[in-house]
Amino acid sequence: MDRRELLLALPAAGLAAATAGAGEKELTVVVTDPLAAPLSCPCVKGYAQRDYDKLGAYLAKRVGRPVQVHYAETLAGALLKKTGGKADLIIGKDSVVRAETKLEKLEVTHVAALTGKDGSTTQKGLVVVARDDPAKTVEDLKGYKIVFGPSTADEKYGAAMALLKDLGVPVPARPETCAACSDGATTVLDLHKQGQKAATVISSYAQPLLEGCGTIKKGDLRLVGETDPVPFVAAFVTGGLSGTNRDAVKAALLDVAKDRDLCTALETRDGFVTPPTDGAKKK
Repeated sequence: MDRRELLLALPAAGLAAATAGAGEKELTVVVTDPLAAPLSCPCVKGYAQRDYDKLGAYLAKRVGRPVQVHYAETLAGALLKKTGGKADLIIGKDSVVRAETKLEKLEVTHVAALTGKDGSTTQKGLVVVARDDPAKTVEDLKGYKIVFGPSTADEKYGAAMALLKDLGVPVPARPETCAACSDGATTVLDLHKQGQKAATVISSYAQPLLEGCGTIKKGDLRLVGETDPVPFVAAFVTGGLSGTNRDAVKAALLDVAKDRDLCTALETRDGFVTPPTDGAKKK
């Protein structure tokens, strides 16, 4: 019996499965979540060690096709060096993924937000100064040199600027930025030692890592304000997926909460949810 005869002999359900298995290609997942294990460090026990390989194995079973997970600091880096320009599912910081996919001219659809261990889907920008700096509140930062994060990181740029403007603190026409929270932290401490008034904005998720990894000592930085919450880690499917496959991936993600071992591996309380559970602003 040849393949055509075999397919004709299969029941309807078996026929669908055989056809899908024969025609579907590998599902390519790109992870840029800064709390993924390959993109972070094991300095803080039980934190920033998200295992997306286990999510890949879970998705493969749910959607019935091979899944390959790629980790990268940036989407552009993943497309250029790891995936041959292909991405079906992208998981990373909401504002960063939106900005990077726009640059790459990729059509994407937000399908879910990942909850943290506390069930939240958001993060904040933390405005900090050196421990013995005289500033007590954000309003005290008039005349200070303020180091922001990149424009793609809402919590360290857009939301931070909105906070300053709301409180009457002038925002420079050409804001000084740095790529990483660690860079901002060390810059502020160095400027403080030189007698300059300086502040920076770090991501709330990064605060434990700065001290845990030894970038700064505990208590070196002091909080003077925080931004409104903005979306944190989210999942986006690209236009390369058919509607049926998009629905299958979304359904699988929303069922992650039912797998407690997988939730532990992803350091999440409630798995993926949609819409955001705590008022995260959509764009």
